[in-house]
Amino acid sequence: MAERKSRVDAVRNREAVLAAADALFARRESPEDVTMADVAAAAGVGKGTLFRAFGDRAGLLRALYQARLEPISRAVDSGPPPLGPAALPEQRALALLDALLCFKIDNRRLTVALEESGSSSPYQAEHYERWHGLLRSVLEQIPGLTNSDFTAHALLAATRADLVEHLTGQERVPRDGLRAQLADFTTRVLGTGSPREAAAAD
Repeated sequence: MAERKSRVDAVRNREAVLAAADALFARRESPEDVTMADVAAAAGVGKGTLFRAFGDRAGLLRALYQARLEPISRAVDSGPPPLGPAALPEQRALALLDALLCFKIDNRRLTVALEESGSSSPYQAEHYERWHGLLRSVLEQIPGLTNSDFTAHALLAATRADLVEHLTGQERVPRDGLRAQLADFTTRVLGTGSPREAAAAD
């Protein structure tokens, strides 16, 4: 019984921490303004509990990122077109990049903090490897497209969190305008016609 209560407490504490971190990142101007001590205090747990559950600040950021990304992940893995596996590869590539861009626009501060955390290359991060591998596998299905590995890297570079932050925050590019520019860029790279033609084929 004690062990079960301990597990229940751990789950409750984890949910409280993620909710507190979510709220703090939404309110603060800079991701760097949010400390582990801030999160622990807002969640009503000790810093030791926080570090045991997530390891470090980067671990907390990854957990929060994954929690927010879960609906998109489900759609990618088993949802209907255009995100799901049954979509045509050209449509799916456009939809994947659009979904990732929208996610980063909606979670600007979190994604900037995650991509800037730690000293290792962002290209070796688990979340980046997942998106790159998925996009590469989709691009490999497009007839005539060569070097899917590099193309996936190049297209994902257009959705980097720091670029999204600069364009939306500094240059004030509207959300729909940025989505349209990414769709146009992607179709030009893939050589698959216009974004409107691809959407019409859906």
